[in-house]
Amino acid sequence: MNWGALESLLTGVNKYSTVFGRVWLSMVFVFRVLVFVVAAQRVWGDENKDFVCNTLQPGCSNVCYDHYFPISHIRLWALQLIFVTCPSLLVVGHVKWREQKDLKYTTSHKGAHLYANPGKKRGGLWWTYLLSLILKAGFDVGFLYILYHIYDGYDMPKLSKCNLAPCPNVVDCYISRPTEKKIFTIFMVVSACVCVAMCICEMVYLVCKRIQKLFVKHKKNRQEMFAESHELGELAPPRSTRYKRSDPTASRAPSRGPSRAPSRTSVHNLHNAKQEEAAATAEKGKN
Repeated sequence: MNWGALESLLTGVNKYSTVFGRVWLSMVFVFRVLVFVVAAQRVWGDENKDFVCNTLQPGCSNVCYDHYFPISHIRLWALQLIFVTCPSLLVVGHVKWREQKDLKYTTSHKGAHLYANPGKKRGGLWWTYLLSLILKAGFDVGFLYILYHIYDGYDMPKLSKCNLAPCPNVVDCYISRPTEKKIFTIFMVVSACVCVAMCICEMVYLVCKRIQKLFVKHKKNRQEMFAESHELGELAPPRSTRYKRSDPTASRAPSRGPSRAPSRTSVHNLHNAKQEEAAATAEKGKN
C-alpha cells in the first residue's frame, strides 16, 4: 500500500483544517499509520504459523484459527485507515471544482473572480468539510464496533478452547505473544477514540463559529435598519418663535383704548365744524 500518496493527500487537506484538524492529522500519521506500518504488521505476521492446538487432527487448527480470527487485525485496521481518510477526498474534490469554476469565470469575465478565495471554507465548502468530519468519526466508531463485536472485546486471551469439526473433542489452542498483541490492540483503539474526539471538537468549533458569525451579521443588519429608519430631518424651530405668526399685527390682541380714540376724534371734529358753520351764518346775517 502506498502510504506516501495517502500522506500527501491529507497534507493537502491540512491547509483547510482548524487546530483540531491538524491534531487529528498528527494522530492519524504519527500514532496510527506509522505504528501500523512499522510495528503492528510484524506483530501479527506470525499469527497463522504460531497458532498451535494440542491435536494432530488434520484441519482442526485451521478451523479453530478461522473461528478466532475471521479477519486479521492488520487488514481490519488497514481498511479502517483507508475509509477514515477517504472523506478528505470530498474536500479536495470540492476545492478543485471551485478552482475550475473560478478559472472559467475569470476567462469569460476579463479577469474577474467568482470566488475571492476558492479554498476558504464558505458556502458549500463549509458543508462539505462538516460532512467529511461526520464521516471520519462515523467510520472510526463503526470499525471500533466491528472489532469489538468480532473478537468479543479488545482482549487477547492466552488460551482458547475449540470444539469445531473436524476436531475430535475440545482442544486447547494457543496464540503467540498475546500480551504484545493486546497492547497494540488497545493502542490502536485508544488512538482511534482520540481521533473521534478531535473530529467532534472540530465539528462543535465550526458550528459555534458559524453561529457567532450569523449572530454578528444579524446584529449588524439590525443596526443598519435602525439607522435607516431613524434618519434626522430638518431641525425644529426654537420654542420662542415656533408659534409666531407672519402678520405682526395679528399676534397682538386689539386693546380697548385705541378702538375708542377714533370715535372721540370724529365727535370733536363734528362739534367744531358746527360751531364754525354757526359763526359763519351769524356774520353773514349782520352783513
